Amino acid sequence: MTQSHPLPVPAVAPIHPMIVRISHWTNAVAMLMMISSGWAIHNAYPTLPFPFPSALALGGSLIGGLQWHFAAMWLVMANGVVYLAYGLVSGRFRRKLLPVTPGAVLADLKAALAGRLGHEDLSHYNAVQRLLYLGVIVAGVLVVLSGLAIWKPVQLRPLVMLLGDFDMARLIHFGAMSVIVGFLVVHVAMALLVPRSLVAMIRGH
Repeated sequence: MTQSHPLPVPAVAPIHPMIVRISHWTNAVAMLMMISSGWAIHNAYPTLPFPFPSALALGGSLIGGLQWHFAAMWLVMANGVVYLAYGLVSGRFRRKLLPVTPGAVLADLKAALAGRLGHEDLSHYNAVQRLLYLGVIVAGVLVVLSGLAIWKPVQLRPLVMLLGDFDMARLIHFGAMSVIVGFLVVHVAMALLVPRSLVAMIRGH
């Protein structure tokens, strides 16, 4: 009499691989440091005629803000290179973020506003999510390039000229930061509305 063996249970691929989860949380911490220290720099040398609350300005002064900003800058850049390289080489960006069409974005936006947009399959991004993720990636690239232009305007003069001039580079930097802050607000709100998405970014499933 032959003894039967149970069939092996196939491993379920994670929604978010380990490298994506690590880079996600690293970026979250680094971007919060960049944003709050950037507000301290803005308050000391305003880009626009209004200050940010001092309690939210990391560093508290121009020198302190710059120190935190430069420390976080290297972390953002290194983490960003890893994330972008993995997303491009593995094909994750192509699978997750493309295609994006205006019709699909409008349809999913209407469904979301009507409360009819499902979130059962966390491995699939709807058109609005795809547009937001693509937008924040572009904003991240712009914030790094404009930041480098502001940091080294003489050494990186061609980059400064590409962005317009020094003042325009500051406005682009501020605008890209504002886009990232807006994305973070929406991103956190959606994570609270769909807690499973937060669990998936921690555990992978």
